[in-house]
Amino acid sequence: MRSDVPERGFPDAEFARRTALAQERMVTEGFAGLLLMTEPDVRYFTGFHTLFWQSPTRPWFLFIPASGKPIAVIPEIGAALMRRTWLDDIRTWSAPCPKDDGIGLLTDLLAPCARAGAKIGIMKGHETSLRMPLGDWERLMSCLHGLHIADATRLVQGLRMIKSEAELVKLRYICAIGSATFARVPEIVAEGMPLEEVFRAFRREALAQGADDAPYLVGAAEADGYADVISPPSRRPLRAGDILMLDTGCTWDGYFCDFDRNWAIGHAVDKARRAHDTLWRATEAGIAAAIPGNTCQDLFRAMSDVIAKMDPSGGDIGRMGHGLGMQLTEQPSLAVFDETELQEGMVLTLEPSLSYGAGLMMVHEENIVVRAGGAELLTRRAPQELTVI
Repeated sequence: MRSDVPERGFPDAEFARRTALAQERMVTEGFAGLLLMTEPDVRYFTGFHTLFWQSPTRPWFLFIPASGKPIAVIPEIGAALMRRTWLDDIRTWSAPCPKDDGIGLLTDLLAPCARAGAKIGIMKGHETSLRMPLGDWERLMSCLHGLHIADATRLVQGLRMIKSEAELVKLRYICAIGSATFARVPEIVAEGMPLEEVFRAFRREALAQGADDAPYLVGAAEADGYADVISPPSRRPLRAGDILMLDTGCTWDGYFCDFDRNWAIGHAVDKARRAHDTLWRATEAGIAAAIPGNTCQDLFRAMSDVIAKMDPSGGDIGRMGHGLGMQLTEQPSLAVFDETELQEGMVLTLEPSLSYGAGLMMVHEENIVVRAGGAELLTRRAPQELTVI
């Protein structure tokens, strides 16, 4: 058992603070309330933390009024857990109930807003979803004539981008667990080991180091490099000359780390060593550029300029990193199109990549916090030289 284990959960004051900040922004936007339906958004404002969300059968709703505490409209099976949160008003129904899966309760809750011709916000933008059947949504709207629906994506994502010090405690801890797991890879991995067993060994080690789960693990192992990092692992054994990459999203108390490491099996060709060094230096450039007032676009260009010296494309595969927190990937994106201004407390992945050789690629990743005096590393920095196992 690690000796530095933080307390789980948050005090009620943390959720009250988040709600108050949302309500301040709601006044500016003219919202009478927010209707939230996805796990991270509901958990962000309540602390309601359960794996039961993995079942698609039941919808879950949270309404944040312009003043006062949020109101939960949830299946009865979640009532006992929700009552442990700071919420007082919890309205339930016996679910699943396809004929009325919470729609009647929502209609009653939102009817005063509809009668007043008020505006409420829901998540409409990038990286959001409507976590209820479209047919149910249409039925709900048909019962609420006069209600105006507006996009609250910027409001909610803007809040969640800036992590509190209480959140950073959890993020530091899970990144430390991920770093300790990666440090053990040269001891638990060897030439001849099937890639699928490498994945299993890594997950076992992450759990042994203290992670709650390792739900995200991707990677590859191919001669001199790799071309694909999202396919399931095969039974192909590790061979001398392979470049092994593992990219993990381990969790602790509902917060993710997300970073990768590369190793050479037996020996490494010069191009692979050079690629690793280039990505390491690109990451250094990103770390240096991660200061308040710069933009996500600035970080992308800082890393791309280093990569372009080896890869003429500048490593452009869409983006070179993203936000991190209760989800493996959050807003913003470190991309040429994203002009989001960096603010202190943002947690980001720096994820430069490049192409080299005959269709080969390499990816490197670290996790940081934006600070006024310069970025704070959450992950244990990778060595500049490609490690040989």
